[in-house]
Amino acid sequence: MHARALIDLDALRSNVAALRAKAPGAAFMAVVKADAYGHGMIPCARAALEAGATWLGVATPEEALALRAAGVGGRVLCWLLTPGAPWAACIAADVEVTLSSMWALREVSAAAKAAGRTAAVQLKIDAGLGRNGAQPADWPELTAAAREAERAGLIRVTGVWAHFSCADEPGHPSIARELDVFRTALAQAAEAGLDPEVRHIANSPGTLTLPSAHFDLVRPGVAMYGISPVPQVGGPADFGLRPVMTLSARLASVKRVPAGHGVSYGHQYVTPAETTLALVPLGYADGVPRHASSAGPVLVAGKWRTVAGRVAMDQFVVDLDGDLPSPGDEAILFGPGDRGEPSAEDWARACGTIAYEIITRIGPRVPRLYVGTRS
Repeated sequence: MHARALIDLDALRSNVAALRAKAPGAAFMAVVKADAYGHGMIPCARAALEAGATWLGVATPEEALALRAAGVGGRVLCWLLTPGAPWAACIAADVEVTLSSMWALREVSAAAKAAGRTAAVQLKIDAGLGRNGAQPADWPELTAAAREAERAGLIRVTGVWAHFSCADEPGHPSIARELDVFRTALAQAAEAGLDPEVRHIANSPGTLTLPSAHFDLVRPGVAMYGISPVPQVGGPADFGLRPVMTLSARLASVKRVPAGHGVSYGHQYVTPAETTLALVPLGYADGVPRHASSAGPVLVAGKWRTVAGRVAMDQFVVDLDGDLPSPGDEAILFGPGDRGEPSAEDWARACGTIAYEIITRIGPRVPRLYVGTRS
């Protein structure tokens, strides 16, 4: 195996427990969209349910249906649907779907009528993020129409929810504004006669830093995988979290080169002195950001190294300063830090991005190896 992403499911279960303790009065939705942020949706969903999650959250209906096809239980909510979505399949699989507009209400109602079965739906308000969700001006019409569809037995509104725009910036003025919009939307839904089981707005940063936003359910995503959503406030350990993924590869080559030797495409890096170079068989096709060229940190032979020159499609080089590990020795790109390796946050800083992107972009060519599995 030339490379691997080691996924520690015990760490994930521990993270779920730590996050549940932050919101003891709320139900827990484990967000497993985007293949569980690159960690593997099915194993992570099962581990989260074992740790006390009762809901699973995904973006697309295809993700939700894949959970059901794998026999994963729990309540499943999806929220990114387009016209012509597989409404009937979701209804048949007990997948709850999010509605943000009248067209979606019409489509799910038609599917429910054709199936002769009530659809479980949740309504989303755009509290200020400007993505999905009904605009506040359109909310009264949507809630009234949803109540009519409930009376007709076509749908059952199980939840009302929203999403913060800046919860990862504690104290940002948008947080209070969006909570006000959400509370108003809840009151209007009640006036329309709706009585949802769960009201929710708290994502990972909301779960960790905004107790007033916990309502009936919290939806941790990246924090469940041991990444701090507010690194400016504290790292994973400060919140009782542990990174779940360790990304590593075996060195494909170690060789001596003279001073003035160009490295990788464009010779962005030229060796300043006689040295040794190691080749790491991971590249941007595997999710290593090209922006990590001459910047990304890697642990090789017990020392932090830096990517030398450009990251290529399948590989990158590190300058070992004369050290001579053997081909096949391990290079660790990121992990929990037990061996002094960099973190996903270190990679994010080096690339000018966020740790979410670092972990979710690790591609399918990198095998996932799971530890902490339960039969």
